[in-house]
Amino acid sequence: MSGQLNRPLELGLTQYAQLVFRIIRGELERSEQDAEELRSFGEQKKEVMWVCAGSLWSGVAKCLLGKFIESRCSLENGLPSWNPVYRAVISWPFFDPNMLGVLFHRITLLCLGYVDQGRSRRDEGLAEARRLPPYHLAYALGLALYGDWVIRDWKDLKSTQAILRSSEELLAISSEHGFPGLVETGNIMRGWCLGVIGRTADGVALLQQGIKVRRARGAAVLLPSYLAMLAEVFGIAGHPEEGINSLAEAAKIIETTQERWAEAEIYRLRGGLFLSINQHGAAEASYRNALAVARWQSAKFWELRAATSLARLWSDQGKRTEARDLLAPVYNWFTEGFDTPVLQDAKALLDELA
Repeated sequence: MSGQLNRPLELGLTQYAQLVFRIIRGELERSEQDAEELRSFGEQKKEVMWVCAGSLWSGVAKCLLGKFIESRCSLENGLPSWNPVYRAVISWPFFDPNMLGVLFHRITLLCLGYVDQGRSRRDEGLAEARRLPPYHLAYALGLALYGDWVIRDWKDLKSTQAILRSSEELLAISSEHGFPGLVETGNIMRGWCLGVIGRTADGVALLQQGIKVRRARGAAVLLPSYLAMLAEVFGIAGHPEEGINSLAEAAKIIETTQERWAEAEIYRLRGGLFLSINQHGAAEASYRNALAVARWQSAKFWELRAATSLARLWSDQGKRTEARDLLAPVYNWFTEGFDTPVLQDAKALLDELA
């Protein structure tokens, strides 16, 4: 019956709120369908605003599902049709679609291996958010942190401190304006930063508390990446078994929600934890799984991380030719981002192998 009503604004807003709710709960495949339905609804009603919003949210859902090429297509279809006038039509609940689209476009580009292009989108998304009410800025800072985690190098203190400052800005805004859901995001990212700079007890406590609160709110989206952050800190703290357990929990959630955008990195992190307890066979198997997932997703950045880890393992085992043959083609694919630690590490290893 609702489809017969001629109220495109109310109907569109209802569909919009429904798909956001489903994404937060981790119902990603259904939310992907909802986004496409919203886009189709806009086309039928000749309402460009809903076509744009549907395309952007479709890109978000596809990114979280690990469908990076499809995500890029949806986002690049939606972003050019955004008009700031749409903010005067309705007060967008939860997320500003354009800000959201820009920052997920960044994550998609990074995972696909377009590092410099992705980094420029971060600045654009935050600049846009700073012109909006504080709620949208807080969300933008949270979304920017996920991309920061993708290209992180926890051995680089300056990089980690920059992420820490962003998390503290997020916490300050959320606390001042009463955004409890965003406080937990800030605490999770702050916990990860503290953990990787050596304050592991504080880091673990903040991460575990943030994950617990998120579960209690019924928010399943991004839980696998939060558990991956927790696993990293456990590894730094010298508790690899607990880190492996966190990643096993992340894997179970992935099978339920299909949130696969960081799946390759989760396998790679597991390989590193196995390696730290001298389980070389399990480590190699995890690195191979990471490679397989990254290749299936066309996620060149995740592939480079996994190939570097596996090549280093093979090099240490004396399999230098195999290591070089694995890593060189992946590294040579890249045309940008050569100042990032990930590409620098790969290049240094290739120089050693040569």
